[in-house]
Amino acid sequence: MQYPFTVSIVVSFRDLDALGHVNNAVYLTYMEQTRIGYGLQLIGGMDVADLAFILAEATVSYLRPAHYGDQLEVGVRVGEIGTKSFVMDYGIRRRSDGELIARGRTVQVWYDYRAQRSQPVPDAFRAAVARDNGQLSQRAQES
Repeated sequence: MQYPFTVSIVVSFRDLDALGHVNNAVYLTYMEQTRIGYGLQLIGGMDVADLAFILAEATVSYLRPAHYGDQLEVGVRVGEIGTKSFVMDYGIRRRSDGELIARGRTVQVWYDYRAQRSQPVPDAFRAAVARDNGQLSQRAQES
């Protein structure tokens, strides 16, 4: 799977559970870090206050354990866009061996904080996603 945006993360001691592997809840934090970075890139924002979407749902499939010091790469892409929401898909790989250790999916709702209600996903966001997906398709054809 290819992703238009990735974040590199080194597993720290605080990420571990009593058994010495990354705690299940920490994967949601890895995904959040990646989602925020990609969201800012897509909207051309500089600060989290620029993000006009909120998390509505999150799922993670745990495939392999990660341990202290592992270097991980978290990739994200927008998979679907609805009227007022969109889906992001994630892949988390260990860099040393390329193993896919987790997959995730989140649903975000475009949100007007002042009015305290959802609103339609803007055309500019849709265009930015289409641009990134087009660049991915072109890179895949060139490979």
